[in-house]
Amino acid sequence: MTNLNEIISNLSKDEKLLFVNYLEKKNKRKDTKNIALFKLLSNNQLDSQAIFLKLYNKNQKDAYHALRKRLHQSIIDFIANISLEEENSIDMQVIKYILASRTFLNHKQYKVAYKVLAKAEIIANEHLLFPLLNEIYHTKIQYAHANPSEDIDGLIQKFKDNQKNAFLEDQLNIVYAKIRQIISQDNHQRNSIDFENLLIKTFKEYNVNINDSMSFKSLYQLITIVSLSAFVSKDYFKIEPFLVKTYQKLQQHKNKQKQLYYHIEVLYLIANALFRNKKFNESIDYLRLMKNHMLKQNRKYNSTFKLKHNLLLALNLNYSNKQEQAILLLETVLLKKHKDLETLLDINLSLAMYYIQFKDYKKAHTIFKAFYHTDNYYESKAGKEWVIKKNLIEIILHIELENIDLVDSRLLSFKRNYNPYLKSIHQDRVITYLQFVEIYYKNPHAIKTEAFINKVKHAFVWLEAKREDIFVLSYFAWLKSKMEDKPLYTVTLELVNKAQIVN
Repeated sequence: MTNLNEIISNLSKDEKLLFVNYLEKKNKRKDTKNIALFKLLSNNQLDSQAIFLKLYNKNQKDAYHALRKRLHQSIIDFIANISLEEENSIDMQVIKYILASRTFLNHKQYKVAYKVLAKAEIIANEHLLFPLLNEIYHTKIQYAHANPSEDIDGLIQKFKDNQKNAFLEDQLNIVYAKIRQIISQDNHQRNSIDFENLLIKTFKEYNVNINDSMSFKSLYQLITIVSLSAFVSKDYFKIEPFLVKTYQKLQQHKNKQKQLYYHIEVLYLIANALFRNKKFNESIDYLRLMKNHMLKQNRKYNSTFKLKHNLLLALNLNYSNKQEQAILLLETVLLKKHKDLETLLDINLSLAMYYIQFKDYKKAHTIFKAFYHTDNYYESKAGKEWVIKKNLIEIILHIELENIDLVDSRLLSFKRNYNPYLKSIHQDRVITYLQFVEIYYKNPHAIKTEAFINKVKHAFVWLEAKREDIFVLSYFAWLKSKMEDKPLYTVTLELVNKAQIVN
């Protein structure tokens, strides 16, 4: 069986309509069943056996499998055609110029060929298209004998300089890929990685030097690599000066508007680091810049980044004592469909957290009822850390709702599924925290005793306030609110404000 269902589920409503039109034009016979099969799979209401019986009789399994294969190939062709149509018009224009020039050169029309190549070189240089520049210089050098006015030595130097730029970009891409792979490997050792040494070692291995000659994309990749170190160590203070300093370089970069996508990505990464460091006003300033760039070039990347922008803006608002604005923003976002499933999951989880802080447990429960897939499914879509957060928030929610049976089963499930993993990555304080949550659940009065308060005080190894993770503070705020008999949101803001004063 092919992965037809998964491919079809990723098509938008408009793309499905376009694909049906594509099949109608492609079909030469009226009895072709590919459109019927596509519509049945799109509805996602019948299993494979039921769909087979709807289209064929019991003795036509080979015909059904052949139909599925043909439909699979048609969808691949359709998606490829759409991708070509949506391909960066600048890249395609340069490629067309190169192909046209080679045709002219083959016909010995050297003058017109070199005029076309000159146009291609100007565009490729403006947009830092190193692989295409390589093709342009290669072609110019190959036919230099036919153009006596060409400075062959200057051309060779351009070719060598471009190779260095392309090589640097490729090396950074390799460094990025290797480090991402090490971090993402589920070997239960991620948080024990000495990221700084890993970074130095990997840069040295691939002869990467940080300098001002990098392209915008290269600098973006470098910022992304450094941001990964903060994700692993939860220490965003260490990378903040580097991010801001590097962005100043980007600001001076003459090609910053030519690589708008990477500019927006960089602004998001800086805004996220500032939020994690509890610098909410500064984070919102960068989000404002991010939004301005999202609206450039006829809102080219607005849809791509809209969810990430709104999620981070809502987080800043929530921790700035503007929770109602944060809730309204995310509720509005969820009214519209979007392909960015990972960010949608983050939005739902954040909104559930806001509802719990707001004591609107019914709405929070509604969100959790929509998480009907398995933890393995969510882990594949959003990662293990997201799943652990989801389970912790769900346990807290069921305690608030006094769903006794569900709390017992969720606690048991969490211990069985995640305690070994948490121990292996040295996150024992999550396990300790859950033990205190369980004590409160079983005996609410016990947590107000002096003995319990002292036990909590000495149980955790805290980072200094300014470095402590804001989400860790949020979880602890729930326990502290029970110990002090104060509103959860009030205690959350008190802990965050205390960290801001230290900053």
